[in-house]
Order: sequence, then structure tokens, then C-alpha cells
Amino acid sequence: MPEREHDVVLFGATGFVGRLVAAYLAQAAPPDLRIALAGRSREKLVAVAGGLPASSRHWPLVEADTGDPASVTRMAESTRVLVTTVGPYQRYGLPVVEACARAGTHYADLTGEVLFVREAIDRCDAIARETGARLVHAAGYDSIPSDLSVFLLAERARQDGAGGLTDVRLVATVRGGVSGGTVDSMRAQVESMATDRTLRKVIGDPYALSPDRAAEPATRQPPDAMPPALAAEGRWTAPFVMAPFNTRIVRRSNALQEWAYGRGLRYGESMSTGRGIPGVLTAAGVTTGLAAAFGAMAFAPTRALLDRVLPAPGSGPSESARERGFFRMIVDADTESGRRYRATAAGKGDPGYAATSVMLGEAALALALDEDRLPRRAGSLTPSTALGNVLVERLRAAGHTYEVTAL
Repeated sequence: MPEREHDVVLFGATGFVGRLVAAYLAQAAPPDLRIALAGRSREKLVAVAGGLPASSRHWPLVEADTGDPASVTRMAESTRVLVTTVGPYQRYGLPVVEACARAGTHYADLTGEVLFVREAIDRCDAIARETGARLVHAAGYDSIPSDLSVFLLAERARQDGAGGLTDVRLVATVRGGVSGGTVDSMRAQVESMATDRTLRKVIGDPYALSPDRAAEPATRQPPDAMPPALAAEGRWTAPFVMAPFNTRIVRRSNALQEWAYGRGLRYGESMSTGRGIPGVLTAAGVTTGLAAAFGAMAFAPTRALLDRVLPAPGSGPSESARERGFFRMIVDADTESGRRYRATAAGKGDPGYAATSVMLGEAALALALDEDRLPRRAGSLTPSTALGNVLVERLRAAGHTYEVTAL
């Protein structure tokens, strides 16, 4: 890559999550790494920089707007790595990922939107493979814990000669708030499906993000919205809101590696709601509530009512609420040999904010500092296929847990 003005540009630095990522990079990045903050408003960028530690207040500021293609191109061409928190990505993300693909600039985002990733693959994968750009989608709580857990399970099974993975089941336990940005992304995707019914087929396809849909095995996948069930250790489970996205990222990772996890991989996710009567009642409530919320979003009059009570874009939980949050993912896997394994991914802090800022920050640092150790791939990638064990090591060093044990 030719010499660039910056090593890392954080686009969306003035947003709620962007400010958290900027603060994380300020304390985690080496002092000689050339980081710049980017956004639409120079005034707001100055305010963000002013709130950083003294050693980071000198970071350059880059004005860019997705409505101004030339500014996005200049931004992408100025840096080796660009990370973006500007969503909904389906609405604002394509000009950014396209500019990075053409410039040969490594890229990472926080999307949880199937439709955006599918379009980005179709538009940018071939270009990025030619320029050498790594385009890393879903580099936050969606979908790093899911993606790296299955990656590590397959690696352990392969090392043990246990064969490919067959049934893999993730159960998520979380404490955290819901951001206005997350709600806005969900709303944008629902609105797209309402105006173009063909997109419903894309959303419903368990292999929607496959690099070669025709080559996918006929393996039947678990439903995205699993009904309430009694799982391990007497805990009840309910549908996990990000399962329809995370599962497709994991299946794309498998296909990008020539189905190295196993062509018989069946992967599903659910959410823990606790034990006993409270657990089953919560599971029923979550199941009903999610169905009602998605139904309301799909209907314009009720969507307008929801807009009055749901968090607005750019908002999020308080600092104390973020500190109280956590995530813990337990992933049980069967293998072709009959041996069984369990992966655990866990971290402190609200998963969508505190933990996500660590994940995106470390993904950015891996792309900027560890290129010689990364998997030799370019194009539209997932966290595991782009960053692999390098990201696992970085997240462990940052205090997150990623481990696999035999059962």
C-alpha cells in the first residue's frame, strides 16, 4: 500500500459509539500510530478531540459526508485503515465501503444488517480482492463473539482430529441497553422489506451472505427465532434478536474457508432468560415482545408510535449503565466424531457500547499493526476470516474471554 497520511481514520467519531471508540483508541493505541477523527461537522470533531487525553488531542480532523462522494473518496485514500460507526449502514454505508474497496484501504464496521452486507459483497468483493483491501463487516458485539467462538471450536476439533462441527448452539446472556442507532438500523431494514418484498427472501435465506449460494450444502439450519426452550443447566431460552444476522456471518465464514468448519454445520443462537418460573415467563415475554415489535415496525402507523418511545439515533445508555453491563456467550458443539466441545466468549461492559468499542478498536489496531500476521485474504470478509487468531489474542489481552474446553 502506498504511503498514506493516516494509519487509522475513525469515521463517525462524533456519534455515541464513535466517541467511545475514539476514547478506547486513545488509551489502547501506541503513541506513534497516526489516528484521525472524521465526521460531517468540524465543530463537533473539535469537541470530541477536546475530551480525549492530552496525548490524543492533536489527532487530525477529517471532514467527510456520505452525501458528498468526493469527500468520502479523499478520506478513504488518505488512510491505511478506515473504521466506521455511521449507520444505518444500508442508508449511509455503501459509499464508504465502495471508496475503501477502490482505494485498497482496509475497512471495518459495526453493521448488523443482512441487506447491507449482501449489497456490499455484490458491489465490492471483487474490487477489494483486486486492490488487496480487507473489508471486515460486523466487527462489534455483532458478530465477533459468535464468529470467533465457532472459529475456535472448529480449530480445536481439527487439532484433536475430531472432524467437522455438526450441531452448534450458542446461548447468549447479556445485560445492556439498546441504542438509538441499533433501533434505526432495524427500522431501516424493516422499511426496505416493506417497500420491496423480494428482500424478504434475502432476509429469510439462512445462507444469505454466502459467497456461492449454489455451492452451499442442503443442511437444514435451525430457525432464527427459536421458541422458548429449557436448555443446559436448567436455564430457559428465548429468541436472540441478533441471531438472524450472526448466524449468517458464521455461515459465510465457513464458506469463505471452503467449509472448513464442516459441510454439515447446523448453527443456531438463542438468549438465556434464567431458571424456573421467572425464566419461562421471561422467555415467553421476550418471544411475544420481539414478534410484536417487528410487526409494529413493519406497519407505518404503529412505527410512528414506536418512534416516540424508542431511543433516538445518537443516543445510548449512561456511563454507569454501560459499566454495569456484560456479555457471556456459551457455545456448545457436537462433531462428526461424537466428541463435544464448549466455547465461552465473555466481557465486561454493556455489549453494544463498552464491549463493542473494545472489539472495533482492536479490529482497527489489528488491521493497522498486524498485517503481516493476518490471514492472506482480501475482499468482503468476516472478523474470523479477516483477523482470525490475531484478533482473539488482542481481545484476550484487552480483558475479554475466548476459550474452548472439551466436554
